Amino acid sequence: MRRAAWQLGAALRRNAGQQRSDVYQKAAAAARRPFASESSLKKTMLHDLHVEHGGKMVPFAGWSMPIQYKDSIMDSTTNCRTAGSLFDVSHMCGLSLKGPDAIPFLEKLVVGDIAGLAPGTGTLSVFTNEKGGVIDDTVITKVTDEHIYLVVNAGCRDKDLEHLAKHLKPFQNEGKTVGWHVHDECSLLALQGPLAPEVLQKLSSEDLSKIYFGDFKILDINGSECFLTRTGYTGEDGFEISVPNEDAVALAVAILEKSEGKIRLTGLGARDSLRLEAGLCLYGNDLEQHITPVEAGLAWTIGKRRRAEGGFLGAETILQQLKDGPPRRRVGLISTGAPARSHSEILNGEEKNVGEVTSGGFSPCLKKNISMGYVANGYHKNGTQVKVTVRGRQYDAVVTKMPFVPVHYHKPAAPVKA
Repeated sequence: MRRAAWQLGAALRRNAGQQRSDVYQKAAAAARRPFASESSLKKTMLHDLHVEHGGKMVPFAGWSMPIQYKDSIMDSTTNCRTAGSLFDVSHMCGLSLKGPDAIPFLEKLVVGDIAGLAPGTGTLSVFTNEKGGVIDDTVITKVTDEHIYLVVNAGCRDKDLEHLAKHLKPFQNEGKTVGWHVHDECSLLALQGPLAPEVLQKLSSEDLSKIYFGDFKILDINGSECFLTRTGYTGEDGFEISVPNEDAVALAVAILEKSEGKIRLTGLGARDSLRLEAGLCLYGNDLEQHITPVEAGLAWTIGKRRRAEGGFLGAETILQQLKDGPPRRRVGLISTGAPARSHSEILNGEEKNVGEVTSGGFSPCLKKNISMGYVANGYHKNGTQVKVTVRGRQYDAVVTKMPFVPVHYHKPAAPVKA
């Protein structure tokens, strides 16, 4: 997904004069570059709706996607946290694995304990390669013991599907039963923010308050059977909705109307700001094939049983890092001066390179420069003073816990102690 991440970065840079956010400044030259003509780009079912609402369309992972609308990315970001946002993420790839051997097959390729999930629940996980590096991050849901639903990144679609196919054929040749289906017949909408539950409840007879963070359900929304997952990429409460293509526009319009203008269509620019504030990784920036989940701070995705049994690609490297500690770690940074961006050097007090920024910008909600990156083990502790290099100048920075902003996930109330 590096090319897709680069396209997003190129697309945001064009608006550098309007805003101090790094992620805002990262984007828009992609719209002027020759690598993708407008006619060659794929369009989501909501494309015309984006244009009608003033969406500025840019190339992203082979798709024509909105980077922003008539409001600024700063305003869109804060509106998501105070009211709500509706994102079109139909460029992402949803797929199902089905069959009695679906879980054993998938557990050869990801680090998560998928067998241990309760039906109707999901988790973040990562596909790994033979060296323990991350091929992609994905949200995996166990619909039933014989049906797994997962969503992978748009820029990694071809790579991920090829990886699955490569390992599926020999698995099936062993007499195992598992098949797959890519849900190209569906669009994917992400409804995020504090008003998301209230607004979506107006379009469904199901009690959404009983669907908690990470839960999945197949239910009727606005008259259409949808896959609903309580998850997102902003740090806010919300849902991802897989809806049949023919009903996608009607659902998007209904959500906007039911919110009485409080929930806004929101583009990739604000989505990037929101995920950075929430300390969430962007594949191609913060995750790569040479970075392990332990280095990325995603050791929590490796289930206890998987730690004991291994059995996934790269397990030897990953389990050794769990035991001995990784050589580098992903950290959050708050810095002074100009915002540190991807590839900015991180220096220690002796001005020696100890790491590199992978994502960064000006936080619309905190009004501070925030970034994340990788530093050598030993420089990862909260409060460690470092410097970041931006356009040849050094600025003070401090290692900071992530997420940078409080997250608001809908979880069951803790039991009351007697």
